[in-house]
Amino acid sequence: MSHRDFDTALKLIHDGKKCYLYTGRGPSAKSMHLGHLIPFMITKYLQDVFDLPLVIQITDDEKYLYKEFTMDEIKKMTYENIKDIIACGFNPNKTFIFINTQYIYELYPTILEIQKHINFHQVKSCFGIGEYSNIGQISFPAIQAAPSFSSCFTNQLNSEIYHCIIPCAIDQDPYFRVTRDVAIKINKPKPVILHTTFLPGLTGTNTKMSSSDINDAIFLSDTEKIVTKKINKAFSGGKDTLEEHRKYGGNPDVDICYQYLTFFMEDDNELQNIYNNYKSGILTSGELKKITANIINNIIKKYKIIREKITDEDIELFTNKNKKII
Repeated sequence: MSHRDFDTALKLIHDGKKCYLYTGRGPSAKSMHLGHLIPFMITKYLQDVFDLPLVIQITDDEKYLYKEFTMDEIKKMTYENIKDIIACGFNPNKTFIFINTQYIYELYPTILEIQKHINFHQVKSCFGIGEYSNIGQISFPAIQAAPSFSSCFTNQLNSEIYHCIIPCAIDQDPYFRVTRDVAIKINKPKPVILHTTFLPGLTGTNTKMSSSDINDAIFLSDTEKIVTKKINKAFSGGKDTLEEHRKYGGNPDVDICYQYLTFFMEDDNELQNIYNNYKSGILTSGELKKITANIINNIIKKYKIIREKITDEDIELFTNKNKKII
């Protein structure tokens, strides 16, 4: 993990300053995958530990602008993804989930401020926007930046000025690096950024788990059998034969199962023991895969139990724009 001024955020919280969390999700599949959980797990931890209000942006507009989806398709994925997010266990009394196309009226004044202070050269250099990009893509960075400022949530936060803390995947940093520069120009608190690393795909550590490849990702909707099958096919750092593995040991640094354990195994001492035993050849690839499959299946099983109980009334509770979250 890395950050931009997270130490400042901790001091603000310690000093009793008003802070809120902001993260988001772009609906691009009917189910989130395991990698999508990482920023939400960090966000939930911060909400639980510091009792902070949280806003979650659903960027349905972004997916329409950048992907070949219809708005009807995105609407269906949005509904399912909101249920996925609620199942992460956020405090319903302190969490507001909003969909860009439905909340744009409240966002727009802040978006305008941001747009006025970002020029095309900045957008082009930071986001790879070119002359053949559609004009929606050119303006979208301001839409993602806007929730970094509490002026977008006058009702939810009682029109008070709050400092924003943003847990997000590392690929979102360009948006918020620009946002931090703009904050100074529009006289608003500079948001704090906490980056999470990518969960690699099943095929190797140099990949990123992606919804576009169902065979390279573990989805939260996958059955226990499918998860186990995918884990068993994951790229291994073990040797070709058991004899070689016992003699030379495996390479946990490139083994996908071990990499997943670094994200999801809570006991650091046990994780270190697995690292040592795998590297020395005591622990085989098959045994490592079994450990990993059990841990991931338990996470998904608990998640599914919560998700199956989510109703439309629960969704309304989280998405009601008239609610207070302080």
